[in-house]
Amino acid sequence: MSKFLKGTFILLVAGFITRVLGFIYRIVLARSIGEEGVGLYMMAYPTFILVVTITQLGLPVAISKNIAEAEARKDYGEIKKILVVSLAITIGLSILITPALLLLAPMLSNTLFTDQRTYYPLIAIAPALPIIAISSVLRGYFQGRQNMRPSAVSQILEQLVRITLIATATKTFLPYGVEYAAAAAMAASVLGELLSLVYLLTMFKLKKRFKLRKDFFQFVHKGKRTFKELMEIALPTTGSRMIGSLAWFFEPIVVAHSLALAGVLAVNATKQYGALTGYAMPLLMLPSFVTFSLATSLVPAISEANSKNNHKLIEYRLQQALRFVFLSGGLAVIVLYVLADPLMQLMYGSTKGAYFIKIMAPFFLLFYYQGPLQAVLQALNLARAAMINSLIGAVVKTAVIFLLASQPSFGITGAALGIIVGFVLVTILHFATVMKRVAFSFYIRDYLKGFLVMAASGWLGYWLFENILLKEALTIRVLISVSGMSLSYILMLIFFGLLKKEELERIPWIRNFIIFR
Repeated sequence: MSKFLKGTFILLVAGFITRVLGFIYRIVLARSIGEEGVGLYMMAYPTFILVVTITQLGLPVAISKNIAEAEARKDYGEIKKILVVSLAITIGLSILITPALLLLAPMLSNTLFTDQRTYYPLIAIAPALPIIAISSVLRGYFQGRQNMRPSAVSQILEQLVRITLIATATKTFLPYGVEYAAAAAMAASVLGELLSLVYLLTMFKLKKRFKLRKDFFQFVHKGKRTFKELMEIALPTTGSRMIGSLAWFFEPIVVAHSLALAGVLAVNATKQYGALTGYAMPLLMLPSFVTFSLATSLVPAISEANSKNNHKLIEYRLQQALRFVFLSGGLAVIVLYVLADPLMQLMYGSTKGAYFIKIMAPFFLLFYYQGPLQAVLQALNLARAAMINSLIGAVVKTAVIFLLASQPSFGITGAALGIIVGFVLVTILHFATVMKRVAFSFYIRDYLKGFLVMAASGWLGYWLFENILLKEALTIRVLISVSGMSLSYILMLIFFGLLKKEELERIPWIRNFIIFR
């Protein structure tokens, strides 16, 4: 198995575990602090993502790409220089941004979010910034060497700590008010990040090929060329992520003010936003661990192929990634669409948010493409084009949210439609940009077969849920329906030639099963 496939498989397994654990975290959070508490948490969370984006400065992708190229040349001195310069940048930024966030928190909560209770969750996220600054550099280092295991394990550890602490933390602080419980949930995330960093540092010390602290400041002083090379990738990447983070930062602000114009009270706006972003969106985002894994592995893999001018390998990797996204994302979309109500009932004890899933799920297949496509653009030194695409999508999304959510006939549904328009537009623009650079074949017949398989499997799942074992518990009915959809989906993929035996044999446990037989 190639480094690309091995790294992707490791990240897929870890990503699946992480997403499941993250979803358990969201379920426990929702059941602990309710719709209003989740709304406060989700209003503060985009600010967390924004300040993390500024602190990281797009360096994880730049580190991964540059270290992959230095590793191909066996230039270990350059690898050390990349690490030293990156750590100096991110640690310096975190030292500046952390106190700034603490000082700005009162203004953000009182003026922009229209709910002053968001102050406490905002304060709780500040200690995470220096921790994330160092962790992001180490993850980029390991990913650049196409060693995905440390990043994968660190993500799992982080989620385990969050889940372990969340129930106790929220229960302890809930009597003081829902805002304190939301802040406690944020604090649990910070402790998860801390344990993740400890693990990454341990693995780095065990596997490093040089002493990082030796001549640290001398390497910083001599790292002007390295700094410039990192910034050529990092700044456009940061621009792209910054646009997304700013759009997400302004999203709850725009939604809150738009709903106010539509006549919705602040407390109700917080609850509605919580149902959309705290209940529906995590379920829709759950399958994106596949795209994250592919995107993370694609950057060093395509960077290496690009440095060798191997255009055939670039197209092959891209076709592999997009085909995998289509087949895995297709199953996720039909399961979420068909079983939106029972899934929400099982997970949150309420069907609030199911309506948003039914509206948004069919379009999320395009969202799953976005990560791998952006990774390809970054690896091909087209991060600036990706940034422009993201900017266009963010502006259009925010405008659509404001125009629709402020209308009483749309309300919070307008926010959901705005989110859809934004990511669909960005994905289409990424596709167009990639096709200008990479000779890429688009197999329309295979996609038509795929949509046919989705429709047939979705109908079977709906029929099973509505007609089989109606007197049994909801959990059993959901499991039967999901199993029926998944099995029929895979069998039809094989029947139509969309999934081949040799591809299945590349998956370790299936290969071992075939050999055993």
